[in-house]
Amino acid sequence: MSDAAYPHRSAWLAGVREALPLLGGYIPVAISFGLIAIQAGFSAWETIAISTLVYAGASQFLFVGMVAAGAPLWLVVIMTLLINARHVVYGPNLAPWLTPSRWWPWLAHGLTDQVFALALTRFPQLPANERVGWFTGAMLLAWFSWIGGTALGAFAGAELMSRWPLLGEVLPFALPALFLVLLAPRFTSRQWVIALGSAITASLLLTLNGLNNAAIPTAAALGCLCFYLVKPGEKAGAERNA
Repeated sequence: MSDAAYPHRSAWLAGVREALPLLGGYIPVAISFGLIAIQAGFSAWETIAISTLVYAGASQFLFVGMVAAGAPLWLVVIMTLLINARHVVYGPNLAPWLTPSRWWPWLAHGLTDQVFALALTRFPQLPANERVGWFTGAMLLAWFSWIGGTALGAFAGAELMSRWPLLGEVLPFALPALFLVLLAPRFTSRQWVIALGSAITASLLLTLNGLNNAAIPTAAALGCLCFYLVKPGEKAGAERNA
């Protein structure tokens, strides 16, 4: 994509625009978190502070649940770190596309699963001098929508649920649906089909057999293994022609 078609001065606006679909998953889940945190005994402002400072989705739900159950702080910290260990994989995958800038360490706070998936797709298509701006726009929109959704759930979640009970059934499906939307474009090559297919199959089989805790790490490890063992379709075809 040329500089003329994607001007540097509007790179952050492009990041905002391209991250808009994330709001369909972020806001409903954030509303759920705000409501659950209030029910667990946190104040509205404490709940908003958690979404602002922790900003870690599943870790936040775990945090309020463990604190409400009286778990020791050291155990809460360890469990939160274990859940967020997946970010160790995100960094090296994005590193080849990062340009020298003092802003990246600050922007890392906004690297969520969905922003990572979006950035991994878009960075190779962006001019190097626009990546910081694009990422800034995308991560700020996602972050503020998460905070805003949390505030809505904390202050008005109970009233929303009482007025529209169906929301309680719909909200839990928002984030899985968002992940499906982000994964769908990846089903374009044999390598990705095998990797994603094996991960999804393993996760479903383990979950159906009651091994919920082992489902995600096992499926992720299997998907990564398949991705690196299976040759990309283009390379495989070149080798056959040779």
